[in-house]
Amino acid sequence: MTQNDFYVLLPVITLTIWATLLLLVDLFIPRERKGLTALLAAIGLTLTLFISLSQFGQQATAFNNMVVLDGFSVFLTALFLLIGLLGVTVAYSYIKRMGLERGEYYALLLFSVIGMILMAQASDLIVTFIALELLSIPLYVLAAIAYPKTDSEEAGIKYFLLGSFATGFIVYGIALIFGATGTTSLAGIITAIGVQTANLGLLLIGAGLLLVGFGFKVGAVPFHMWTPDVYQGTPTSVTAFMAAGAKVAGFAALLRVFALAFPLLAPQLAPVLIILSALSMLVGNLVAIAQTDIKRMLAYSSIAQAGYILMAFVPFGNANVQNLSISAALFYLVAYTLTSFGAWGITIALEKTDGQGLKIDDYAGLGRKHPLLAVAMTIFMLSLTGLPPTLGLVGKIYLFRAVMAGGYYYLAVLGVLTSLISAYYYLRVVVKMYMQDGDPQVTRETWLDLTIGAMAVLTVIVSFVPAPLFDWASRAVLALF
Repeated sequence: MTQNDFYVLLPVITLTIWATLLLLVDLFIPRERKGLTALLAAIGLTLTLFISLSQFGQQATAFNNMVVLDGFSVFLTALFLLIGLLGVTVAYSYIKRMGLERGEYYALLLFSVIGMILMAQASDLIVTFIALELLSIPLYVLAAIAYPKTDSEEAGIKYFLLGSFATGFIVYGIALIFGATGTTSLAGIITAIGVQTANLGLLLIGAGLLLVGFGFKVGAVPFHMWTPDVYQGTPTSVTAFMAAGAKVAGFAALLRVFALAFPLLAPQLAPVLIILSALSMLVGNLVAIAQTDIKRMLAYSSIAQAGYILMAFVPFGNANVQNLSISAALFYLVAYTLTSFGAWGITIALEKTDGQGLKIDDYAGLGRKHPLLAVAMTIFMLSLTGLPPTLGLVGKIYLFRAVMAGGYYYLAVLGVLTSLISAYYYLRVVVKMYMQDGDPQVTRETWLDLTIGAMAVLTVIVSFVPAPLFDWASRAVLALF
């Protein structure tokens, strides 16, 4: 490892050492004081965040161009570390209340974040595959960490089996791409296509298989079947971390790989992306209407959100729209992260130790009994719908602007119509909270309250001054090319 290699991977190396030491230190922390493990995990994530932000504006490659340091990777690394910190804060009291206080919880969370960071930095398909496994395997274990609860064990098994199946598509796709171009490097692939030495038929099939694998990770239709059952059976603090982390990581790989390696295949891939986007928006929103469980409703909501992001990515091969397309996707991923963690935080607050409190009907009367929580939940529901004054509205405006700039007006119209459909089930929660009587039982916990409050404030405040965040996303995308 050269000094440059070390510097490029400094966030990954730092967090890996910290997570490994955390496993060892946790052996000496008594069970009743596992909160100290959470504190140490948060310190490690914060330290790594400062290191990553110090690298912004720099560009370098390492390990024979297999990993890269650029604005795109720094932007996403910062987002992943924020997701990790939020994952710790929502879990701190929840796992104690649910009797899941195990030190390995936080170490697994850190190792999953390491995989996410590596996905953002990967400039070779082999590294992308390794990063995908590094982020996925800890999530499989975390999904089942509530054993011997049947729901958690079932969620872990389902996630593992379907995740492994999706990984097979990625491996096979990488093999076909290597056969078509003689390389797994993203730069090498685009060069082989440009000089017309690649087998385009084989390459197109390989790219399609990669799209299947990434589609599973982001929960796009028709690769979404695991999402509702896994979200429902997994401990809610893990679901909150998974809902944001796995989705953002999947899009990180999708955006970099397809924007850098396959822009010349865009005419062939665009119809597939259109179908995936349209189906995700339609199925996610329509099926969410029928849900009575808040976790399943948010699961189908996340499927629809993946469809909106894919919508903006459709014109990725158009050089005039490419920057706007990917910048809009990055901006919306930040908006979704803030909103998602807030909504899942309130779900955790209402969940009881026996698993009750997860029905939408359980939110009746929340507006009278806990008005601040109800206001926060209203903000999150409005943001997911795309209504003012929230960051979700600004994010969707950017997404619609990107897809319209690419000439796909009908897809933008579908996005608007499905957003109107989503208003029915999102606002149904608001109606329950304010217009129906009930006696919701809420667990108030300091770190959870702070997380919910911070997410609500940021969701509103950033919507009034979105330009700095979008400019940062735009500069990150410019560093890609």
